[in-house]
Amino acid sequence: MRKAEVTLDYQNYIDRPPISPETLHSTACSNDAITIKSWYKTWIENAKANHEYLGSFKEHSVGQLFGKYRHGVAICAGSGPSLGYNGHLLIERKDIPLVSCLHNFHFFEDRGIAPDYYVSLDAGPVVLEEISEGGQKTPEEYWEMTKDRTLIAYVSSDPNLIKNWKGKVYVYNAPIPDNNFVEEMKNIEQFSVYIGNGGNVLGACLYFADAILGVHRIGMVGADFSFGYDHKHFHPWDSKYDDKLGNFIPQTDVFGIRVPTWPSYRNFKYWFEYLALKVPDPNGRFQSQWLVNCSEGGCLGSYPDGNLRAITQLPLGEFLRELNMQDDIKECVENPEEDIKRLLF
Repeated sequence: MRKAEVTLDYQNYIDRPPISPETLHSTACSNDAITIKSWYKTWIENAKANHEYLGSFKEHSVGQLFGKYRHGVAICAGSGPSLGYNGHLLIERKDIPLVSCLHNFHFFEDRGIAPDYYVSLDAGPVVLEEISEGGQKTPEEYWEMTKDRTLIAYVSSDPNLIKNWKGKVYVYNAPIPDNNFVEEMKNIEQFSVYIGNGGNVLGACLYFADAILGVHRIGMVGADFSFGYDHKHFHPWDSKYDDKLGNFIPQTDVFGIRVPTWPSYRNFKYWFEYLALKVPDPNGRFQSQWLVNCSEGGCLGSYPDGNLRAITQLPLGEFLRELNMQDDIKECVENPEEDIKRLLF
C-alpha cells in the first residue's frame, strides 16, 4: 500500500496521549544504561582518535553556526519509507535549510537534493556503509561527493567518517548520564557544546536546527519510526534491515492504520512527543506549531484515539506552499511596468 491509496485525514486530534509526558520521557530513556555499557569504551577510543586528528574540538565546534537561522524555518529529514513518495519535493524547498540524517546521503545525492547539513551520531563503522548502501554509485564516488557537503558529527563518531569526509566538518558533544564517562571525556578536552538527541540521529538533527541554528519552526520528513505499508522496508531503499522484522510491536500511524515497528523506534517516537508537549513551555500550557510532521505516514504523534494536537500533521507540499506563497506575486514585483493585477491574499 502506498500513500496515494490512503485517505489523508489528520483531523482527529487529541490534546494529550494516554500516558503522561513524564512516562513518555522515562520510556524513551529506558535503554540508556545498556547503551552506555555497550558503547562506553568505543566512545572514549573514538573521541581520543578524533581529537588527535582534528587537534581541537573547539576549533571545529558547531558553535560557529550558532544563531545562523535565528527565527527562521528548517526541515529535518529522517530516513523513513515515506521519503520514497514525497522526498522529491525537497528539491523545491528554495532557500529553506535542510538538516538530514547522514543515512540519507546516497538517496538525496542520487536525486539532486542538496542538504545544507548532514548529521551523524552513531559511533560504529555502520555509518561508513550507510553513505552508499542502497545507492546507484560506488562508495568511492559518494565519498568524493562529500567535498561539497557539510557534516555535523558527534566527537565520538567512527574516526574514519571524519577522516574520509572531504567537506567541512563541525563537531558536537552528547550528554551521557555517567559521571565516569564525563570525567574521561574532560581529560581528552573540556568541550561543553552539547546536542541533546534522545538516542537517535533525527533527534540530533532537531536539536541542532533549533538550539544551534536557532530556527523556530521545524518541518519533519521521513520521521516514520515504523516500517512502510508493505511491512518490509524501514527506509525508502532496500537495506540489510529489511531481511526480517525481528521482534516488532504494532503501532497506529497518523492515518489510523496499524503498522509494525521496533520497540527502540517506538521509544524514539516517544522522545519527540515529549518534546512537543514540553517545548517551549515546560508546563505544557503553550501549544505552538513548533513541530510540523510532513512525513505523510509513520507514527510520530499518532495514537489509536487520534493525533497529538502539539504536532501539526501537514503534507510536505502544503508546508512548502505555505512557506513559499510569496512567489505568487514575484512576477509583479520584478515587472512593475507591466499590467499584472495580482494580490498575494
